[in-house]
Amino acid sequence: MRFWRRYGAAVLLLALGACFLLLGVRRGEAETVLRKAVNICMECIGLG
Repeated sequence: MRFWRRYGAAVLLLALGACFLLLGVRRGEAETVLRKAVNICMECIGLG
């Protein structure tokens, strides 16, 4: 019981974050983010 009083909010937020992460991967957002990151890097290097 003492554990949940001290860390309950942190565990809840961690679980919620994991759910949102999985939801984003399922929707294909990881590919979109990676594509945008590659485009930004190519622009910074000067290849794009």
